Parts: sequence; C-alpha cells; structure tokens
Amino acid sequence: PGSTIRVTGGIDMKHPIGAITSALCAFFGDDHRRIQHAVLVLHQALLLNEDRDCDHEILVAAALLHDVGIKPAEAKHGYNDGRLQEEYGPAEARRILEGLGFPSEKTRIVTDIIGNHHSPSRFAHPELAVLKEADRLVNRQEEAAG
Repeated sequence: PGSTIRVTGGIDMKHPIGAITSALCAFFGDDHRRIQHAVLVLHQALLLNEDRDCDHEILVAAALLHDVGIKPAEAKHGYNDGRLQEEYGPAEARRILEGLGFPSEKTRIVTDIIGNHHSPSRFAHPELAVLKEADRLVNRQEEAAG
C-alpha cells in the first residue's frame, strides 16, 4: 500500500482486464488465493452480465479489485471483515485505477461499489448487484471446496 502503479500510456479501455489484473497481482504479490478469488469473481460476473446491461470497464474493475481492502485491513488490524474491506477498499482501488489512467467518473462508481459490496445496497449501480451475486456464488464454491 502507498505506492502508485503506473502503466505507460494509460489503460486500454477496450481491454481493461489485462492491465487491471497486472495491477491486482502487483498489489497482492504472493497472495495467490486472493488473486484467484478475484479472477473467479470476474469470470462469474461476466457470465452473469450476459443478460444484463452493465458497463464492461466498471464491472471488470469492481470485480477484480473488490477485495483490495483486505490487505490494509489486515496490516492495520490483524484481521479483515466486510466492514473493514468496505472502509479500506475504495482508497486502494482509487489509487490503483488512477495509476492506470482509468476514467475518473468510472473510478468513482467502482469505489462506490467496492465500498458497498458487503452491505445492503446504497447505490443503484447495476454492476454492484452483479458483483454481489458473483462474489456470493464464488464464496459458496470456495467454501464447498474446503
């Protein structure tokens, strides 16, 4: 936390998955479980979005970065829970997305979503509903797998 991740020339908005995934990997480092979880949530969110009208870039960023609040929560408190993830996640996601040159209006929506993905919905963003459903499905799959 604290360092800025930069990609020369900014993010390719036609293909944001690669740049955001690279930033996610740099952020979580050797925490492969968190990276895998984020990628599985993205996959599930994209499947769920086939019948919905979400903004692709917002959905990709929110799905990949939804749990970035875990790392600072654990560093500061020794644990993480949904409330702490919502508290610390938006600032981390904003820092990552700004470093990638992600559009500021879309960054604001992504941070709204990340700051609300464990609580009753305070926003009407369709991407928030898809993320919550995708995260819930992946969490169930991970719990069943042990």
